[in-house]
Amino acid sequence: MTIFEDMNQRVKRLTIFDIKLVQACAMLVILIIVKLIPQIMMLSIWWFVALLVLCAIRPLYVFYFKK
Repeated sequence: MTIFEDMNQRVKRLTIFDIKLVQACAMLVILIIVKLIPQIMMLSIWWFVALLVLCAIRPLYVFYFKK
């Protein structure tokens, strides 16, 4: 079994509640980073918008267009 098959099996065991808890943990890690390095928030809002669009392209494509 490859590592990807093993990880897929592990992810399939997660419930929606588990996934939301992981998302909350990720947001809290980001908040900790921002508190430690406040200069990050001095960036222009357009950098964040660009990163948002880049990160959203694949999930939106898979959700709406992939058969």
